[in-house]
Amino acid sequence: MTGGMFRSLRVRNYRYFAAGQIVSNTGTWMQRVAQDWLVLELAGRNGGTALGITTGLQFLPLLLFGLWGGVIADRYPKRRVLMITQVAMGVLALVLGLLTVAGAARVWHVYVLAFALGLATVVDNPTRQSFVVEMVGKRDLPNAIALNSASFNGARMLGPAVAGLLIAWLGTGPVFLVNAASYVAVLFGLYAMRESELTVPEPVKRARGQLREGLRYVRGRRDLMLVLALVAFVATFGMNFQLTIALVSKEVFRTDASSFGLASSMLALGALAGALLAARRVTRPRLRLLMAAALLFGLLEVATGLMPTYWAFLVLLVPTGIALMTFNTAANATMQLGVAPEMRGRVMGLYMFVFLGTNPLGAPLVGWMAEEFGPRAAIVVGGLVPVAAVLVLGALTAPRDRLPALRRRLLRLG
Repeated sequence: MTGGMFRSLRVRNYRYFAAGQIVSNTGTWMQRVAQDWLVLELAGRNGGTALGITTGLQFLPLLLFGLWGGVIADRYPKRRVLMITQVAMGVLALVLGLLTVAGAARVWHVYVLAFALGLATVVDNPTRQSFVVEMVGKRDLPNAIALNSASFNGARMLGPAVAGLLIAWLGTGPVFLVNAASYVAVLFGLYAMRESELTVPEPVKRARGQLREGLRYVRGRRDLMLVLALVAFVATFGMNFQLTIALVSKEVFRTDASSFGLASSMLALGALAGALLAARRVTRPRLRLLMAAALLFGLLEVATGLMPTYWAFLVLLVPTGIALMTFNTAANATMQLGVAPEMRGRVMGLYMFVFLGTNPLGAPLVGWMAEEFGPRAAIVVGGLVPVAAVLVLGALTAPRDRLPALRRRLLRLG
C-alpha cells in the first residue's frame, strides 16, 4: 500500500484527507444523479429546460466569482477554509434532503440550493487543490493529485449505481441525506490532522489588487500560460463526453439508456486507470509530457468518433480516458509545482476557472455541431482542436535554434 503508486498515503495527514474524499466523492456523485431525477420529477414536461437551468446555476458562480476563490485560499488558512466549505455543502444537502422527504421540495428550491452549492465550490475548489502540497510536499504532489483523481473517478463509477438503487428503493430524499452525512468523514479527516506536520505558508495579508497581482504573475510566466492555453482548448472542445457519448449512443448506434450508461462507465474506467498509472509514473511532470498527453488524447478522441461499431467505440473510450487523465494530472501538478507558495491559491483559482469554466461555454458549441453535422463530427472536431493546439503552441514555444531543423524535417516528410 505504501509502494510507488500509493506513496502519498505514507503521509498521515493525507491518509485522513484521502479517506474522507473517497466517502464524500461517492456521496457527491449520488447527489448529482438524485438531483437530476428530482428536477425531472418536479418540472414535468419542462424537465429538460429545468435541468439545464439547474446545471447553469451551479456553474454560474464559477464564471462570476471563480478567480476570487483563489484569493480567499491565499488569504486564510486552507484547512480552516475547507472545514467551513464542507460544513456549508453538507448543510445544503441536508436542507434539500429534508425538503424532499417532507414532500415540500419545489423546482425553485433546487435552483437556489444549486446556486448556493456553486458559491461554496468557488472557494472549495482552489483551496482543496492548493492544500494538497501542504500535506505531502512538492515531491509527492503529482502522486497525490493522481490519487485524488482516482478517488473521484472511482466514485464516479460507484456513486450513480448506488444512487439508482436507493432512488428505486427509498426515493430521492434519502440520497441527499446520505450525501449530507458523507461530509462528516471529510470534517473528521480535517479535524484529525496534525497541524505541526503541515507545511503552511504565511497567509497573504488583506490588501487591494491581490486578484490583479495573481493575474499579472501568471501572465509573466510563459510555462503557466502554455498550460492554461492547452487546458482551455482541451476542456472547451474535448471534454464534452457526457453530451457527445449520449448523442452517438442514441443517434448513431441506436442504443438504449443502459448502453449509454455502459459507455459512460467505460470512459470512467479509462479515467480511473489513467489516474492510477499517473500515480505510478508521473513524478516531476514536464511540458513535453503535458503536450504529448494532449496530442494523444486528441488523436484518440478523433479515432473514437470514427469507430464503425458500438463495441469498438466502447473499447476506444478506455485509452481515451487514460490519456485525458494523464493530461489532467500533469497540468494540475505543473501549475502547482512551479509557483510561489503565497501565489498558489490564486494560480489554482485561475486554473480551476479555465478547467471548469470553459467547459459549459464549449458544450453549446459542440451540441450545435452535433445537430448540424452529426455527433461523429462533433467528437472528431473535439479531438482535432487539441491536436491543432499542441502543434501551434509547440511551434510558438520551440527554441529558435530548433526551428530550422524542424522545418527541414517537415520538408523531408512532405
